[in-house]
Amino acid sequence: MRQIIVSTFLTLDGVMQAPGGTDEDRESGFECGGWQVHASDEEVGEAIAGWYEDTEAMLLGRKTYDIFASYWPNADPDDPFTDRMNSMHKYVASRTLTSVEWQNSTLLEGDTVDAVRALKASDGGSISVVGSGDLAQTLIRHGLVDEYRLTIHPVIVGSGKRLFADGAIPTALEPVSIKATKGGTILAVYRPTGTPVYDSY
Repeated sequence: MRQIIVSTFLTLDGVMQAPGGTDEDRESGFECGGWQVHASDEEVGEAIAGWYEDTEAMLLGRKTYDIFASYWPNADPDDPFTDRMNSMHKYVASRTLTSVEWQNSTLLEGDTVDAVRALKASDGGSISVVGSGDLAQTLIRHGLVDEYRLTIHPVIVGSGKRLFADGAIPTALEPVSIKATKGGTILAVYRPTGTPVYDSY
């Protein structure tokens, strides 16, 4: 059974939209794109590189696929992460794409939830959902996420797409590892453990 891991950058108020650029995703009038650039540090990059070491493939929604496919094939070849991103297998979930051209990419066919369930049941290593907010929320709603790897940055933007949006299924989590960088980013890994327990003090 393969593990589905959601890996994403978050603001302190839980927004995941457009961390890397001002024009990355302006949906719903979002004007805070690029919030992660100055709210990060070297330790964040090292942690992300480490998280990718045990990742065999990526699972991407259409928007994130388009962003990555336009950047990584032409990225600095001397950056070791460039080869890792290009050589890793990519599974793409989209209702609008009819083909995917980025090397080692496969367009999932049919219902996304069924396709991801089949991926989980196949042989192989872990699969990381990178960005892809709408896809991540679909997988969360259907109980398909095995682990969350989150970088929570010291910035508040006030609005935007959130990883855990209104209507998220209540879920208890266990911490796998928690670390704060010198720049104030929290590197947090959690695994779902079931339904929360409610009580009173």
